[in-house]
Amino acid sequence: MSIDTSKRTNAVEIMDDFDLKGQELDKTLRDLDNINKWLGGNKITLDAVKAIVEDQPKTKKIHIADVGCGNGAVLREIAKWGRKNDYKIKLTGIDANTHAIEIGKKLSSNYPEIDFLALDIFSEEFKDFSCDIILCTLTLHHFKNDEIIELLKLFNQQSTLGVVINDLHRSKAAYRLFQAFCAVFINNEIARKDGLISILRGFKKEELKAFAEKLPQTKHQISWKWAFRYQWIIQKEKI
Repeated sequence: MSIDTSKRTNAVEIMDDFDLKGQELDKTLRDLDNINKWLGGNKITLDAVKAIVEDQPKTKKIHIADVGCGNGAVLREIAKWGRKNDYKIKLTGIDANTHAIEIGKKLSSNYPEIDFLALDIFSEEFKDFSCDIILCTLTLHHFKNDEIIELLKLFNQQSTLGVVINDLHRSKAAYRLFQAFCAVFINNEIARKDGLISILRGFKKEELKAFAEKLPQTKHQISWKWAFRYQWIIQKEKI
């Protein structure tokens, strides 16, 4: 079958259904977390956080929020790193799926530095939210281009230190390699189907640069990472 990666697809993922719940949701989130670990995805986000906080004093408490947090896997990785390196960190997971939030709370019971909010990021309540760093790991591709521009402007306003985007590179090679990877390692139909749609909803570097141009007075670092990811760090220009 021919794969068209010239434009972002409008196909809908099963995980976009916020009513997905129970064992099916729990298993799918765990499988997606494993895929992320095996392919180095969490490290991309953590490395970007390190780059932003390296100039901050360890006496300062840093508030980091993960938008579209799922079951909080990225937050727990950052919490472990913060503990090991003596950083004072407050972590907030935000997701519109209340069932995912409940799973995240249970899995994070040993992490008092993590809390969770069930919020729609297009709600007025979310607009009042603020923190130091906003993370958006494998979440941005769920939205249409005009929504992405709106969200990026909001994230930039809400964060004092920066925004970290970790998302997929849309390419035929990524699509085919993920098919092969799933055939061997993933026995979960939702993870397989959504993973392929996610790639087709992903980005090319030129598209990310075009989004960046919509954010005045900011500096951007957009880097390609294995496996077929973009790490995008957004920070306000120092005056």
